[in-house]
Amino acid sequence: MTFWDFIVWTFWFYLVVVCISIFIRVIIDVFRDPELNGWAKALWVLFLVILPFLAAFIYLIARGGRMAQRSAAGAMEAQAAATEHIRTVAGTSSPSAEIESAKRLLDSGAITPAEFETLKGKALAGVA
Repeated sequence: MTFWDFIVWTFWFYLVVVCISIFIRVIIDVFRDPELNGWAKALWVLFLVILPFLAAFIYLIARGGRMAQRSAAGAMEAQAAATEHIRTVAGTSSPSAEIESAKRLLDSGAITPAEFETLKGKALAGVA
């Protein structure tokens, strides 16, 4: 195998990977699109199976703009969900809520006044 054979082989391999990637993204978008009913989705998938290159090009031309919008909206929803999950797991609360909770513990006798002062200092240190 010569160097140029390797370059040609690499080029064709790259084209195959790109085509498979495009077909997968189009199929995913067909099923993600709420505007298409079941029959339309089935017809697009059938068209992609029978004439994959033509169907992918037609889909990208006809519905490519909305495909990008759906992808961006999905990414924003995933980011918002991840941010909300982090916020709930981290349990960030206000210093006043932490001091109030510590005061309840002090009033119930669960902690000593020295422990209350320590918890209050930690809560107020988190503000700065």
